[in-house]
Amino acid sequence: MPAARDPRPRRVTIDPEGPLLVEGPVEVVADDGSVIASRRFTAAICTCRRSRTYPWCDTSHRRRVKTQDTEHAEHAEGEEAPDVR
Repeated sequence: MPAARDPRPRRVTIDPEGPLLVEGPVEVVADDGSVIASRRFTAAICTCRRSRTYPWCDTSHRRRVKTQDTEHAEHAEGEEAPDVR
């Protein structure tokens, strides 16, 4: 006999710069038809395909972006920072 389905809808949170967050437990059907399960209370599903643990997100989407403040802080004290015009 199949288990009773939870009548409440699952919440999916979309992060434009990160994974899809899905209330768990969840099962993901892969391209090849295999089923990968997560019993966590929230599953982070990779949308960029850079994850080494795909379909689960391992935060590989994060990039280190240099800002002007970071560039200036990297130069030794007394050394002139490059012109960034």
